[in-house]
Amino acid sequence: GPDGLPESLRRVQLLARRPIAFHELDVTDGAALQELFSKAVPPPPPPPPPFSAVVHFAGLKAVGESVQQPLEYYRVNLTGTIRLLEAMKAHGVKNIVFSSSATVYGDPKYLPLDEKHPVGGCTNPYGKSKYFIEEMIRDLCKADEDWNAVLLRYFNPIGAHESGMIGEDPQGIPNNLMPYVAQVAVGRREFLSVFGNDYETVDGTGVRDYIHVVDLAKGHIAALKKLKENCGCKVYNLGTGTGYSVLQMVRAMEKASGREIKYKITGRREGDVASCYANPELAERELGWKAAFGLDKMCK
Repeated sequence: GPDGLPESLRRVQLLARRPIAFHELDVTDGAALQELFSKAVPPPPPPPPPFSAVVHFAGLKAVGESVQQPLEYYRVNLTGTIRLLEAMKAHGVKNIVFSSSATVYGDPKYLPLDEKHPVGGCTNPYGKSKYFIEEMIRDLCKADEDWNAVLLRYFNPIGAHESGMIGEDPQGIPNNLMPYVAQVAVGRREFLSVFGNDYETVDGTGVRDYIHVVDLAKGHIAALKKLKENCGCKVYNLGTGTGYSVLQMVRAMEKASGREIKYKITGRREGDVASCYANPELAERELGWKAAFGLDKMCK
């Protein structure tokens, strides 16, 4: 043909939609073969991925608000994660640590909650969005064994860095117990609203597994190390294994601050469960991670 290719190869080139390098020589001519191979330019290696792993924290996170604004929660949490995973895939980044939540367990069928407890019977859109994302990531790892993911099911993070520089000090009405209690303790709010005291718990108030943010941060370091083992998709609870009621937390904060914390009982909050605390043994066994902060230390 006009481009020096035999007709059959010209057609292959058309079908492949890319140029084909064609060399015509005598296959018994060793010198010609040596010359061909020594002059050939190897294709450039693919560029390394821009990041070794992604830790995905971004999303909306208030249980009560998610019941009022479900679409916004699905839009931000689900669409946001899909866009992130697409960008990762396009750039060959196939390692992710995801901030999931104990809300994926829904109303506990037994306590403490281990990772084998059924998921998906969530009591609010926030929990459902976390469950859907877990499933998305799980399917991605199934479809491509180069993907590795660690799904971390947080229980209730509290506390601040001991420097006091980083912590939780929301502008509006706090969604979480500890900043609310702290604001009452320092006089920024008159009283704490306790959402329901008719749950089947020690004192009728909701029981949660409160985990210190510094312990939580260390859990993420352990998860990143796990990804290096090409672990596939793994899931771990990050909790202490002990549940405290709202009123027990109030008393602990009174003790730590030396101040009285006034509270009022109000109605239950939509989407809340009575009790929720972790069995954290799997994370200790497989990640070598264990919560170190006890209740008194957390409140300080």
